[in-house]
Amino acid sequence: MNIRDEEGADELILNLTPMIDVIFLLLIFFMVATTFQDPEREMDVDLPEASSGSPLTEDQDDLIINILRDGSIVLFEKPTTREDLVRILNQRAQQDPETPVTIRGDRLVKHEAVVSVMDACGMAGLRQLSLGTLDGE
Repeated sequence: MNIRDEEGADELILNLTPMIDVIFLLLIFFMVATTFQDPEREMDVDLPEASSGSPLTEDQDDLIINILRDGSIVLFEKPTTREDLVRILNQRAQQDPETPVTIRGDRLVKHEAVVSVMDACGMAGLRQLSLGTLDGE
């Protein structure tokens, strides 16, 4: 029978280096894989549903106009009056008349508010308008 003495016994050591490496790799993966939300799309606007339509293509030059339930207009995350909206739209149209505009109106907003924003875009000469909706599948 082979008996080891206590001094010669191997000491059990837990190596944490591979576990730390895996944790850091997971952290990097989740940081890279996370999509960052556009604050314009995080507003409290309850969009209507539509079965047809195409997904929105993101572009930095897009103008996103939100119309809240009470009819107030929000542009660049700030409440905007119709006069300021017309002024901003005119400036944008002078820079690039092909600027796409997305109008995101709450499902319970009066139709008049949406038409007013569309009219302001038309007066500025912006013709690439789209209405924001949810996928209604």
